[in-house]
Amino acid sequence: MGEQREHFASRLGFIFMTAGCAIGLGNVWRFPYVAGANGGGLFVLLYLACLLLFGIPVLMMELAMGRAGQSTFPGSFCKLKQSNVPWHKPAYVLFSGNLILLMFYTTVTGWLLFYGTEFLIGGSRIYRNGYFGEFIGSPGKQTVFMLTALLITVLICMGGVRKTIEKSIKYMMGGLFVLLAFLVVYALLQDGASAGVKFLLKPNFAAANEVGFANMLHAAMAQAFFTLSLGIGSIAICGSYIGKERSLMQEGLWIILLDTIVAVSSGLIIFPSCMANGIEPDAGPELIFVTLPKVFENMPGGSILGVLFFLFLAVAALSTLVAVFENLAAFGMEEFHWSRVKSCLIFGIALGVLSMPCIFGFNLWSNFHPLGGKSNILDLEDFIVSANLLPLGALYMTIFCMSKSGWGAENFFAEVNTGTGQKFPVQLKNYMRFVIPVILVLLWGIGIVKIFF
Repeated sequence: MGEQREHFASRLGFIFMTAGCAIGLGNVWRFPYVAGANGGGLFVLLYLACLLLFGIPVLMMELAMGRAGQSTFPGSFCKLKQSNVPWHKPAYVLFSGNLILLMFYTTVTGWLLFYGTEFLIGGSRIYRNGYFGEFIGSPGKQTVFMLTALLITVLICMGGVRKTIEKSIKYMMGGLFVLLAFLVVYALLQDGASAGVKFLLKPNFAAANEVGFANMLHAAMAQAFFTLSLGIGSIAICGSYIGKERSLMQEGLWIILLDTIVAVSSGLIIFPSCMANGIEPDAGPELIFVTLPKVFENMPGGSILGVLFFLFLAVAALSTLVAVFENLAAFGMEEFHWSRVKSCLIFGIALGVLSMPCIFGFNLWSNFHPLGGKSNILDLEDFIVSANLLPLGALYMTIFCMSKSGWGAENFFAEVNTGTGQKFPVQLKNYMRFVIPVILVLLWGIGIVKIFF
């Protein structure tokens, strides 16, 4: 190992770092448009059920592997396996999901920084139809803001876990919740906002018939795994930076709670604002960049709210960038014995180059449709991570933790329940061994079928 492993200075630092990894575009960008496309309230109920039934157990496994292995994802597989089976080798493929995720996450974070800057500068052009299309049609503008997001991330991670990462994440998450509270209150005070709250929180069973209950359930399962970034080791690295004073179940519940609060609160900002301004909330991925500027245009003080909203989004995205990039930095330090600064610089430069295809997919390479239809390179990268590496990684990790030739159920339960606080029920062993793998195979299989057939 290149450098001695650091630990968080405080429990709050760990909870905020892990929550920061989970809280990001999955909550504040993806959740609202997926909820909107799937009818609102009933989808939200299914999503919460999926978090409890599948999200928590898989989260416990990834945190436990990180804490027990005191390493990145591949290293934990290598250290914890109870046989000569090379469990760690496929983990390198799964771990690559961190790099692929950042190849498009940096780009979208750049979009958020750009919109926040545009609202800050002012002017009516941001409300113009087609403005988002003009922006993503410019590889130069996108590159500047992508590199800005990446530079902020690299500089934070260079300072180390305690010195800059933990402190930065605390400020980011603190600021995130202050902005979130202000925006929720403002959105709920608008005339006609109650229709948006009803859409988000009241189950609409007619929507199940329209969307299809199976489609809605699959969307809820996929969202639960996407929002927690489970299966590629981005959560395991957080577990590797904590001690054994507290049980992981207690900490995991805090992480799930914070993640859910941000997702639902994002809906409470977006849907009441849309309904109050006569705009349909099912605009899909363009909801934030095309639809919401029109909402802010009609609001008193809309330009100020636009700055705050996109600052909120950018902070959420940057918290994920920092947490996932730290995984790459730690990998370089452990696998190649690089110094922290060298590892950050190498992966920072690599990501600056590897993020360009995503940018070019909207302009220079816009005729390339890797998944057919109108798909682009971002869709391909998202498909590789969200539809494949996340569910397959969670499946592989579950089999490893429950298998005697892997880590073994007894070792997993001993680790997850070490420390004071609420314990993870040992009675769930057979559920985790037999039921969760089937669910994960279905989640992956249905996702593939929906894309190609």
